[in-house]
Amino acid sequence: MIVVTGATGNVGRPLVQALAAAGIEVTAVSRNASADSFPGTGAVRHYRADLASLGSLRPALDGADALFLHDTGAGAQLLEVRDIFDAARAGGVGRIVLLSSQGVATRPQSASHGGVGRSLEEAVRQSGTQWTILRPGGFASNAYAWADSVRTHRIAAAPFGDVGLPVIDPSDIAEVAAAALYGDGHAGSTYELTGPALSTPRQRARTLADVLGEPIAFIEQSRDEARAQMRQFMPEAVVGTTLAILGDPTPAEQRISPTTEQLLGRPARTFAEWAGRNIEAFK
Repeated sequence: MIVVTGATGNVGRPLVQALAAAGIEVTAVSRNASADSFPGTGAVRHYRADLASLGSLRPALDGADALFLHDTGAGAQLLEVRDIFDAARAGGVGRIVLLSSQGVATRPQSASHGGVGRSLEEAVRQSGTQWTILRPGGFASNAYAWADSVRTHRIAAAPFGDVGLPVIDPSDIAEVAAAALYGDGHAGSTYELTGPALSTPRQRARTLADVLGEPIAFIEQSRDEARAQMRQFMPEAVVGTTLAILGDPTPAEQRISPTTEQLLGRPARTFAEWAGRNIEAFK
């Protein structure tokens, strides 16, 4: 049995679906998990728990073989994460896949990306289990931030409109995670995952318009405008690092990693493919 935390998120949901489709018993853990969270996956066990509350999580780990841990802010304190790993081992978990971040390597001086991320990665390496670490770059699903403005005004606003990053489809991350959770040859590996090509915010807005079949106006925000918007849902330290990545990416952050294609045996999905599957959110 495999436990998936963050099971209703952009990576967790397709991961649960991929594992269930492979005939694997899954416990889907989320603060909002319910029986109707994953239609068509009747074998999935739904469990409500919070990573910040070890007591709520421990019963979900009993009898598990593997654990997917999503790096959410709730469980990011090192002591809490080590407690989670101890509980996982006690419950029978022998394999852990950690969803980390590319910023651990590219922004080591950043407290929000490098510092916390390094602590999480070090904790999983010392967990006493087989481990695999995933370090994706930016997600294609970050375009959901435009969903409301596209639906209501056909507008997409973002800073640094012509700066490209190789955003990755979360479903590709999920497929890599599934392989690492039940396949062979992944123990002790750290995988950098990106999409197949650089794309800019302006290009992604144009792609959404093409898929939608209606024009979308792209508005380039100033750094200050973007900072004010991000502060509504991000801590200040995360905002600063995120703006730095979006506006002045390092060569490593713009590098297209071959790992996704190598592990999946096919090209990484494009932003257009992500948009085609998720266009209903923008109608």
